[in-house]
Amino acid sequence: MDIKITTLSGDDAGQVTLSDEIFGLVPREDILQRVVRWQLAKKRQGTHKAKGRSEIARTGAKMYKQKGTGRARHHSARAPQFRGGGKAHGPVVRSHEHDLPKKVRALGLKHALSAKAQSSSLIVVDELMLSEAKTKALLQSFATLGVSNALMIGGAEVDLGFKRAAANIPNIDVLPVQGINVYDILRRGTLVLSKAAVEALEERFK
Repeated sequence: MDIKITTLSGDDAGQVTLSDEIFGLVPREDILQRVVRWQLAKKRQGTHKAKGRSEIARTGAKMYKQKGTGRARHHSARAPQFRGGGKAHGPVVRSHEHDLPKKVRALGLKHALSAKAQSSSLIVVDELMLSEAKTKALLQSFATLGVSNALMIGGAEVDLGFKRAAANIPNIDVLPVQGINVYDILRRGTLVLSKAAVEALEERFK
């Protein structure tokens, strides 16, 4: 698959051939869903907590005598049915992580890249670098490229000036190529790859 390379100012900077094994697959929603679910589960803090009856600071004495009152045979006021009692089967602190094979994760990334290429939402630029780190200048470049909601992937290291200029722009994420992931690709409308990022991805999936 051939795709043209542009500069941030919108000028033509040549052409690059993308590997069909990475960018030319037919996207499978089931694989993308599995990877996104795994990512979001891994991100969850799992710090939700409700007190059970054993954790409530309340007397454990029997509420009233067993017989003769005409009322139900209750014991502790910490039981869940009483106001101020513990929560029955409430959430506890735990990890939400689950396993996903590395091959499925790698395949998910390929399918996410292919989905962007197939929907013409993939732009390749020569480099993500600014002569002056100004948000205003970067906004003009994005307007030229027709980008308003995008994930920008640089090389092994992202230019600090570009990253700072993009930090003030809503719906724009900037990551080095090591941080590329399925969830961030799919949550943004356009994927912008630098030439170095394309080379790194093709080297990674050799």
